[in-house]
Parts: sequence; structure tokens; C-alpha cells
Amino acid sequence: MQRDTYVVKRSFLQWLHKRSNPGLIVNLCFLVVLVFSTLLTWREVVVLEGAYISSQRNHLETVANSLDRQLQFSVDKLLFFRNGMRDALQTPLSFAVLHEAVSRFNSLRNIPSWQLAVDKNRTLPINGVSDAFVDKTTLLNRDEDLLNNELSAALELGYLLRLGSANVRREARVVYVSRAGFYLATDTAGQVNDIVPRYYQLVTQQWFTGQSERENRARAVRWFITPPSTWNGNEQAITASVPIYYEHHWYGVVAMDFTLKTMKRLLRDATSDRTEGEYQLYDTRLNLIASSEPDANLINRFDQPEQAQIASAIESDTQGSLRLGSRFISWERLDHFDGVALRVHTLHDGVRGDFGSISIVLALLWALFTAMLLISWLVIRRTVSNMYALQHTLQWQAWHDPLTRLNNRGALFERAKILAKKCEQQGLPFSVVQIDLDHFKSINDRFGHQAGDKVLSHAGGLIASALRPNDVAGRVGGEEFCVVLPGVALPEAVDIAERIRAHINSKEILVKKSVTVRVSASLGVSCALEKGNYQFEQLQSIADARLYQAKQRGRNQVVHDDHDRK
Repeated sequence: MQRDTYVVKRSFLQWLHKRSNPGLIVNLCFLVVLVFSTLLTWREVVVLEGAYISSQRNHLETVANSLDRQLQFSVDKLLFFRNGMRDALQTPLSFAVLHEAVSRFNSLRNIPSWQLAVDKNRTLPINGVSDAFVDKTTLLNRDEDLLNNELSAALELGYLLRLGSANVRREARVVYVSRAGFYLATDTAGQVNDIVPRYYQLVTQQWFTGQSERENRARAVRWFITPPSTWNGNEQAITASVPIYYEHHWYGVVAMDFTLKTMKRLLRDATSDRTEGEYQLYDTRLNLIASSEPDANLINRFDQPEQAQIASAIESDTQGSLRLGSRFISWERLDHFDGVALRVHTLHDGVRGDFGSISIVLALLWALFTAMLLISWLVIRRTVSNMYALQHTLQWQAWHDPLTRLNNRGALFERAKILAKKCEQQGLPFSVVQIDLDHFKSINDRFGHQAGDKVLSHAGGLIASALRPNDVAGRVGGEEFCVVLPGVALPEAVDIAERIRAHINSKEILVKKSVTVRVSASLGVSCALEKGNYQFEQLQSIADARLYQAKQRGRNQVVHDDHDRK
């Protein structure tokens, strides 16, 4: 159990040591800082985007409420006219002048077109068509039991229409169209022969036919786009209409026409203090009615896919927002208009606004912080890299012999002890080879210490080239070397020692110009399996004693036992 714990602990320490790269740690730290700074900046962007969306919706809501208030006056007036007509149907006035006018109707009803007036200065005249015209379609109906009462009520409504249209008004025209073949309008035709085509044009409009009980069960105010005609100046108009029912009978429709210029003026009045973005007014089919943009060329247009996106969003909610490319769209349905108000905010508008300025400053701050962070990372990483390289160099110098580039005595002994203990735990052989160059002192005496250094360096290279990757070699004295062979038994260790001796003896070394020398080495070999002793110092001492025997036997040889030869 203790052995397994030791192995796991040592493996973890080796893994940690291999991965304790200061450069990697610096990179990781700066990456974490960069990620967190980016996340914090992104969080601010999300908060700012939420505030921006809320601001857009609040602005649009203010505009929509203002536009609703302006349209509410006209809608209330329209409902007032309907209620006045219904009150007149419920309780007709008994004025003689009204009875006289109604009585004249019987003498006019078969004429193709006619007018019935009481006082044109105070009330609007009733314009009508013949019984034959009414009988041509099932949509029209002259109920004899209700006709006189309706004519009297229509004359009373004429007073209200005249009164309501006396002052400056938003609506271009107010009209009551009856299914009994007559109408009243604030822009009554000047010629009697215009009555028939005009009445036909009125009863065929969608704002009239769409107010039947099947089409409008709630009997609410509905809005329609009216195509151009000769009676509205050949201009497209927006018509609000409401049906008149009394005692389950559909009498007709009261309608108001608004020109597109009027709707645009109402929208501009509602957006007079809103300078950012474009406000647009659409009907439920997303037909553009008005825009706050004075220049028609600058109005934001939407293609069919974009209109489909907007229509899908509007269908699912009464207000909201969506992004279309570089444009941000907010919408809100109006209470007193069967349509929707849109606010279109382009990227250019956003950059010029307050939120755009804040976003630019936030982006610049993030870019500046990131640039400073990168510069700091480069400087610190280079500094750490230089320090790590210096530390690595110093560590290498502390563990290696600078002349032979092998392990020095301290490093060799420490590594050898670790390998010996590992082999002992695993039951593997462990061998030590002690090497000494022959007659090395004479080389220093004859050619100088520089030549001796060349010999040592050359010998160190030959020793290292004869070893396996797991073997360890080191210089333990002036001309003495030691080789540690983990997992190698005595016979194989003797072969390796013999190979080292042969490499050293077979090479001539250039020590001076045109001067070469050939050196030899004496080697002693010991193995832990000989006596079951894995103490490196003792094994090294045994190998050193056998090296001494090799010297006594004539040098340039390998000794692996303790028997003296005579």
C-alpha cells in the first residue's frame, strides 16, 4: 500500500514538474484576464442593449399614445354621430318641417337621382337614388315600415354633420350612407346628376360592404384604405367607418375620410420632439400610410422577406422589437386605429445617438485595455521566458560538467540513488561501471591542460554515444567517469563496458596542430545482483576497486570480479 502511494505521489510530482512551464502559466493568466474583461464588457453591452431597446419602446409608446390621442377625437366624433343617429331613430323629433320633408320623398323616390333638403344653411341635404336602383342588389333594402323614420333621423344627423364640420377639422369628409338608397356627406355634390355614380361608388367601397353583421359582429370602428376617386381628389384616403344598427336592423354606415397628408401631419405632430429614427404608420396589412421622414427618398422600405418577418412578429404581440440587418425595428399597435406604428432606427442613427456614443466609448475602452493587456503580456512573457532560460541554464550548469557535458558528481549520485531504489522495488538488476583514463597525467605534462581538456571532452562524448537512453553517465573526478546501467545484469554491463573501452581506444584525438594522441581506459564493473546490495555508494566503491585491479593488470581492460591474476 505504501509502495503504491509512493508511486502515485511521485508520478503526480513528475507530471506537475513537466507542466510547470512559466510561459504557459503567463499565457493562461493573461488569457483568463482577457476572457473576464471581455465577458464584463459583453455584460455591459447586454445591459446597454436592454436599455436601448427599452428606450426605443418608450419613445415609440410616447409617439403611439400621442397619435392615438389625436385620432381619438375623430373616433369619438364618429361614435357621437352614430349615437345621434340611433337616438333619432329611437325618438324622432316631431317638427313639422321634418314631416314635410319626409312627405316629399314619396314624390321623388322613383326619380333616378334626387335631393331632399330642409335648410341647406343649417343641415345637409339627403341625396338619393330611385327605387329601381335599390332593387338591383340584395345589399340595399328599402323597408317601408322603417323608411320614413330613417329619413327623419338622417335629416337630424345632417344637423350634427353640419355642426361637426363647421370648424377646422382633421377629417376630409364625413358621410352617412344608407342601405335605403340615400346618403349625406359634408362634401355634397353640386350637381344632381352626380348622385347616382357617387352613391354607387360609396356602397361598393369595402368600408361599407365590410360592415355587415357577418363581417363586423362586434359593430366596432374599422379602418380601410380607400382608393383614389374623382370625389376625393384622386388621392388615396384612410376611412374609418362604423355600422348603425337599431333593433337588429342594419340601417347604414357612418364613415370619415382622412387624407394621407392629414395622417402624415398627425404623425409629424406626434413625433415633433423625436429627432432620432424614422416613425412610420401602417395598416394591418402593412401598407405604408405615413412616415415622419419629409424626404420620400429617405423613407426606409422593406422587401417581402422583411415584411413577412415584421408581419409574423406583429401578429403574435401588440408591441415588441426585432433586428433586420443594420436596422432596429420597434412596433406598437394603436388603440384607436386599426394599424401599427413602427420606429426604424438605423445603424447611422444609433451611432449619432446617446447610446451610440456610449457604445463607441465602451468599445474604445475595451480595445485600449486589450491593447495594454497584450503589450503587458508580450513584455512579461519575454521577461519570464528570459528568466526561465537563465534558470534552466543555471540548473543545467549545476547538474552537468561543462567540459564533458555529462552529469557532475552530485547529479550523478542523486540520479543513481533514485534509479537504484526503483530497480530494487521492481526486482530489476542494477549495474555500475567505473572508468579511468590511462596515463592522463602524462598528456597534461606533455601537451598542456588544454590538450587534457580536449581528451576529457572527447572521452565524455564517446562514453555517452555508447549508452542507451535510460543509462546515466557522469564525471566523478579529474579523469574518472561513472556509468549507471539500470535494469542491466552483470554480463550485459561487461559488454557495454567493453564497448566503451573499445570506442575510447580506437580513436585518435587531435590535441595540437598536426599532433594526435590515442588514449585508453581502465574499467571496473559491479552489479547489485552479485550480493543483493542496491546501495549505490557501495556498488560504486566495488567498481572503483575493480578499476584499480584493471590498472594493476596492465590497463586498457575491463574487470568485473574480485580475483587477482598473477
